[in-house]
Amino acid sequence: MNQSNLEAHLLHIASGYKSSFAAKTYGGNGNDLDPLMDAFGITPGLKRENRQYWGRELGMCWQVLVVTLFTLTCKDFAPPLRLGADEPCDCRLGADAIDTKYRVGSGDSGTLKKFRTYGKLLVEKGYRPVLLFLRRDNLKAAITACVQGGWTVLTADESFQYIGERTRFDLESWLRRVKASGELLIER
Repeated sequence: MNQSNLEAHLLHIASGYKSSFAAKTYGGNGNDLDPLMDAFGITPGLKRENRQYWGRELGMCWQVLVVTLFTLTCKDFAPPLRLGADEPCDCRLGADAIDTKYRVGSGDSGTLKKFRTYGKLLVEKGYRPVLLFLRRDNLKAAITACVQGGWTVLTADESFQYIGERTRFDLESWLRRVKASGELLIER
């Protein structure tokens, strides 16, 4: 797939989220922008109005963009591994089992146990578990649980670097270009 078609495909996905974001009405902490928020013009103040909504939706957008990019550009792409009813990763690239996360802010025991359990299961199956976090402001206890479970944890710039190395596509630069074009900015 050529660069132009790839970018058009990613823009189509992100545009669907633009419509959802623009239609959202709010009911009310993070002050840092990230490249995805910036592309849509989502300010920290707007995000604070409903953190759960924005975290969930931006997380799904991040996952869909990254997995789609891997699907369209990586010859060694494989869908998520199924272990019973569970899918401990979003996709696989060769020996890497990849899970994408916008950020992790929950330190509840169920979340931490899941990170440890899924990582160990993937290692047992011969995979290198890789977590691609978009944001840096992750809960330290959750990151520790991921590492204890065998995950290679990449955040922010490290995630974009990994994606670029695997796909030969600079997703972070693309998000900046999309922001500059104004194509995804939410009109409020």
